[in-house]
Amino acid sequence: MSLNAAAAQFSEKTPRTRGVSAMHFKSATTGVATKNMRNELNRLVNTVSDPETRKAFDTEMQSFFYLFTRYLAEKASSKELVWDRIKSPAADQIVPYDDLPTSTDPKTLDKLAVLKVNGGLGTSMGMTGAKSALEVKDDMTFLDLTVRQIEHLNTTHRVDVPLILMTSFNTHEDTLRIIKKYANQQLRITTFNQSRYPRIDKETLLPLPRHATDDKSKWYPPGHGDLYNALMHSGVLDQLLAEGKEYLFVSNSDNLGAVVDQKILQHMVDTNAEFIMEVTDKTKADVKGGTLIDYEGNVQLLEIAQVASEHVEEFKSVRKFKIFNTNNLWINLKALKRIMESEGMELEIIVNPKVTDDGVSVIQLETAAGAAIRHFKNAKGINVPRNRFLPVKSCSDLLLIKSDIYSLEHGQLVLNENRMFGTTPVIKLGDHFKKVAQFQKRFKKIPKIIELDHLTVTGDVYFGRNVTLRGTVIVVANEGQRIDIPDGCVLENRLLSGNLTMTEL
Repeated sequence: MSLNAAAAQFSEKTPRTRGVSAMHFKSATTGVATKNMRNELNRLVNTVSDPETRKAFDTEMQSFFYLFTRYLAEKASSKELVWDRIKSPAADQIVPYDDLPTSTDPKTLDKLAVLKVNGGLGTSMGMTGAKSALEVKDDMTFLDLTVRQIEHLNTTHRVDVPLILMTSFNTHEDTLRIIKKYANQQLRITTFNQSRYPRIDKETLLPLPRHATDDKSKWYPPGHGDLYNALMHSGVLDQLLAEGKEYLFVSNSDNLGAVVDQKILQHMVDTNAEFIMEVTDKTKADVKGGTLIDYEGNVQLLEIAQVASEHVEEFKSVRKFKIFNTNNLWINLKALKRIMESEGMELEIIVNPKVTDDGVSVIQLETAAGAAIRHFKNAKGINVPRNRFLPVKSCSDLLLIKSDIYSLEHGQLVLNENRMFGTTPVIKLGDHFKKVAQFQKRFKKIPKIIELDHLTVTGDVYFGRNVTLRGTVIVVANEGQRIDIPDGCVLENRLLSGNLTMTEL
């Protein structure tokens, strides 16, 4: 289908009517915006000279155009969830992890593939390349750990679980370079690129790029909800089905807790669940995470971006929404193929406003992979232990992972048995530790924190070698002051402030 045909199909769904009401005005302006966008996208497609490349680019722009027209239609009709109809999920929609089968059949692993969402750049941590290339533990990167885990699974059970990496245009080249070093490992790695969509100028509602080869800053990867489209268009979905794979375990590459769990896979097989979302109990750190809701009898995902400002506080509270989505998803591949070929995968649109480096306000239309739950039959959430959600989003997370709190077994993080409590310490590092390069410079060696409950560090602080932190430790260097914590220092229940006075807590 060409862009013109796609637009015609859209205008059939939203007839243009002339009139004086706000609704009529909205639909009229929607029609104009649709037409203008279609013309601009056609022009963009025509900037590609190679026929094969142009065809693939045209398909991508059609998918974007469909998302854009849906966005306009929803905006015009003010289509929003009715807050009072949102309920907590019913008991049968969320299965406790402890209720899962204890006996598993390793043969089902041969029907499994593992996909890591590998499109992130780690810019919030001051990185420029693929975030999955960051060394997180014992000189091993996120990707090294994933490869080690799956290789162990394959050799232990004599199965063939392939690893699929979904990259973005930001990380694709980087990833291809990195995976060369795994050529001799006991696993197959497939990479495919998710879509590249044009950023939309907020004022004109037109695409920012003028040419298909325009700078990266004019484009964006449309969120992990693009997974389904990208799997389909890349041919990877058909390839997996042809290999006899029936189940796909999807997770973010920076979630170190997302390892293959045979109990969840067995439950999926036994109950014919077409889609499983791993959820876990909310803490203060997770108030912004998407949650599962019951909406008019259907289980679906609710993201904070979809919540009107007057309901945000209620959304964040633990009273009504006790769980959040870890983005560990289990998908039946035959069901996915059926949905993509029949109804298609319409996911709730998340509008992500941004400002470019040269000050232009743009919008990015994105989707979340978990939102697909409402399209599948017998879909459910499983309430998993917290250790299946260990993301590294900041250098505070990185300190925890690198520390003696965890050790590695076959690429998997294991909580140190000498830790008295099952919980991990709360770590809050200030802005001086925000970027990885700064973090590495400020710790000569990672402190011993096996007995730490809480650490807060703000200001210009440096840690020596073999430092031990216990209980609650707060280090505050005031403006213009620097604190050097000496080698071998033991801090237990201490507040260290700017002039290096120590206060016992």
